[in-house]
Amino acid sequence: MLRTIDLRGRAHSAAEWLAAVPRATAARAEALTIAAGLVADVAADGEAALRDQAERFDGASGHHIRVPAAHLDEALAALDPRVRAALQEAIARVRLASAAQVPPATMTELAPGARVFQRWQPVRRVGLYVPGGKAVYPSSVVMNVVPAQVAGVAEIALASPPQRAHGGRVHPVILAAARLLGVAEVYAMGGAGAIGAFAYGVPTLDLDPVDVVTGPGNNFVAAAKRAVAGVVGTDSEAGATEIMIVADDSADPRLIAADLISQAEHDEQASAVLVTASVALADSVSAEIGPMAARTRHAERVAVALAGPQSGIVLVDDLAAATAFSNAYAPEHLELHLVRPDAAAFVHAGAVFVGPDTPVSLGDYLAGSNHVLPTGGQARYASGLSAATFLRPQQVIEYDRTALAQVRDAVVTLAEAEDLPAHGEAVQARFDDRPAS
Repeated sequence: MLRTIDLRGRAHSAAEWLAAVPRATAARAEALTIAAGLVADVAADGEAALRDQAERFDGASGHHIRVPAAHLDEALAALDPRVRAALQEAIARVRLASAAQVPPATMTELAPGARVFQRWQPVRRVGLYVPGGKAVYPSSVVMNVVPAQVAGVAEIALASPPQRAHGGRVHPVILAAARLLGVAEVYAMGGAGAIGAFAYGVPTLDLDPVDVVTGPGNNFVAAAKRAVAGVVGTDSEAGATEIMIVADDSADPRLIAADLISQAEHDEQASAVLVTASVALADSVSAEIGPMAARTRHAERVAVALAGPQSGIVLVDDLAAATAFSNAYAPEHLELHLVRPDAAAFVHAGAVFVGPDTPVSLGDYLAGSNHVLPTGGQARYASGLSAATFLRPQQVIEYDRTALAQVRDAVVTLAEAEDLPAHGEAVQARFDDRPAS
């Protein structure tokens, strides 16, 4: 079911590790082309394009795209009390962890009367995407909304695909989660078109453009974010899910198989990768994963994901090689099943789960961490969704006349060196007509 990639026997450069990474590159390239077209259609035709896409991709027509308040109230009233309690616990945990991500305002005094203030300003308006389709993700409502609220965002809009099984409404559990968090602006629109709608606005729906778009989705949603970059801010491209497990011969093959399957059930494009120097462990995981995958509810979907080019078992010579390979791959989710795990060595990962009792599925729901994470190798330079995603560092500069006088000559000197004399003249003008205080 899982192919084996044998990288043992020779040293690899960083480029060679990167070339050996299992990725579904063709699928991602195709997604970018398609997503850009869908975004362009929504930018040009607004609501008409959204309705066409809903009928084509979601089998929904004639539905409310902007969700009436009554739908949100009905969904919360009908929510299973156990689900409500679980969501409330998740909200509390994510809120606590998100609060720690807001940097404090600071003031630096460079000299008497010369001060630079550093503050963190929230963006005004955000569009949050919650995927639908093969699964229901009220947890993604929590992961998107709570950090935005903690950051102080004033306007929060949320989108999720219309569900044919629910008469074109957003799934009721997603609506209930939104209502639980006090989000009133919700849209039944999905995929790349929803990202385009947030970026460009849809006047007939009273949907104003947003400043930042965030949220997970499939490769089309991730590609759509790339298509609107520069029009709006985006978080990292949180596309089809990835799990990488680095393990030694102390690991339990049953747990590894279960964790690989847990992410493969998201989508046929999901990536599930084990990296190990232990042939015995690799063989044991191979023996476990087939029967276990066949028993799970979404066995067909799991089988496709595990057999895809994006998944596999990677054999390496030692832990150092496993670490180097992981850092080249830069997985969305990284689990460490090692006798002596050193999380600090794994510098490129969206989130790191340490030890056998910290599965990725914990992070999907109740760890307190955020599950909207960079995929496709972007963890080498991008971070997961957090309160900081919705904040802009802004400097406020305040000098009095005496402090300006102290740097007056240096400003003039640098302005002349750059052949921008008016810069220096703007400073000089403050001293030509007034005596120094």
